[in-house]
Amino acid sequence: MIYVCVPVHNEARTVGLVLWKVRQVFTAFPREYQLLVCDDASTDGTSQVLAAYAKVLPMSVVTHRERQGYARSLEELLRLALQRTDRPKRDCAITLHADFSHPPDVMVEMVRRLESGSDVIVAELVEEGGQRPRMMRWVRHWAPRLLRVPGVRDTISGYVALRLIVWRQSQRGDGVPVLTTDGWSANAELLARLLPHARRAEAIPAAARYDLAQRAPRTTPWQQLLGAWRARAVIRAARTTLALLLVLALSGFGGARAESCPAAGGVATRPLDAASSHTATPVLPSSPASDTPPVAVPFPVGERLVYAARLGVFSVGEATMEVAGVDTVRCTETVHFRFHIEGGALWYHLDQTLESWVGRADFRSRRFSNRTEEKGKRWQRDFEIFPDSGFYREAGRDSTHPTVADPLDDAAFLYWIRTVPLKVGERYEYRRYFRVERNPVIVEVLGRDRINVAGRKWDAIILRPKIPNGGGIFAEKADARLWLSDDSTRIVLGLQSKFSFGHMTMKLKEYSVPGHP
Repeated sequence: MIYVCVPVHNEARTVGLVLWKVRQVFTAFPREYQLLVCDDASTDGTSQVLAAYAKVLPMSVVTHRERQGYARSLEELLRLALQRTDRPKRDCAITLHADFSHPPDVMVEMVRRLESGSDVIVAELVEEGGQRPRMMRWVRHWAPRLLRVPGVRDTISGYVALRLIVWRQSQRGDGVPVLTTDGWSANAELLARLLPHARRAEAIPAAARYDLAQRAPRTTPWQQLLGAWRARAVIRAARTTLALLLVLALSGFGGARAESCPAAGGVATRPLDAASSHTATPVLPSSPASDTPPVAVPFPVGERLVYAARLGVFSVGEATMEVAGVDTVRCTETVHFRFHIEGGALWYHLDQTLESWVGRADFRSRRFSNRTEEKGKRWQRDFEIFPDSGFYREAGRDSTHPTVADPLDDAAFLYWIRTVPLKVGERYEYRRYFRVERNPVIVEVLGRDRINVAGRKWDAIILRPKIPNGGGIFAEKADARLWLSDDSTRIVLGLQSKFSFGHMTMKLKEYSVPGHP
């Protein structure tokens, strides 16, 4: 959910157009949104305009009978958004002015940046439309220099998108207001309060359309400059907290690490310098069976397993599983798994590569790729998975979907199951598959066996894995079997799955680990 927060005071001429423009933006860029508007004791008919638009838009209006100011109105809207969300790690708020100085079209890029993993996006205003008095331009130029926040050039733009978990963590407790300044200074203070809790923040340019404004400024340039001068101590105090967290992050204190990786695509962005880790309630919980502390990936780079594939009594090809290397995905160190099978017989041919990138420290999927050629048809599906934010996105589709707290993909599951304690006769359910609708993954431990593969005999345990709502080798109708070595290594010794054209069996024929004969 996207909560668009619009503080309003005497904006009757433009507020309706701005609200309708927001609707047009999220019609062309489909996302679930709500408009939260605070009418701060307007006297020009703004309340009547808002009442009319509330009938046709997903909008809630908060009304002040007495003027409370911009900062109080903005904070009340952000608190309202936090009260309404049940997914603060996923949902976000966007602060928008009602005088068209903030172009609503920029919200598309702001949301995309959040969906790519950022926690705070600052739209820095570039004056492109209209001319303002020279004194106002001069003050607008110098005020951000009085209200400095590390990494942000335009600290007073007031056009910000933020993940609601960051706003929640900036709360000062006991109902004490977060914002103690007003006007332009409140915009800078908001950033100073938010950034210490953001793991990753970015700045993007936005064209300020002052030519569309329908009212004169409410304060004189000197009043704004004087307010900025008086607010320096407040911003400096918040900035000190931010600087301290930066030092700790850059020095590796407590395991924190500064995020500096830019997002890809589209509008030029500039990563901000704030970085810290935060924890919050996951978007979707794991099952009790998987409710254990995250485990580090124990498999060495270079481990390689080669299998002979058979269809009935016919040899049809070869399959490999390997730990391909260590990569970095969105500033997280990941282990790269690769599963490849190629073969066929008569009319059927299959060439499939599954690749997975999982966090080296927490064994959660960050990226998954499936490239398949089957019976002359080719397709490729690529997924970016954001476990900290609670969603995943498929390449080529302009939408996001919720994921579980500790997601795993198809290839990652084959490795993760090797790390899990399993007892013969038990049935386990794991809500860890990254596509929510295909959970739970069910694993039954059927018994023990002794099999002869890779030139020797192995003690093995036999598993029956199945994804009730899924497809592929672990589909429920496939009635798959998985043999793991009954020792600490839990090597995948064999796999059997039923297809429409017969039983496919893979048996280990080679196993190698660098440094071991």
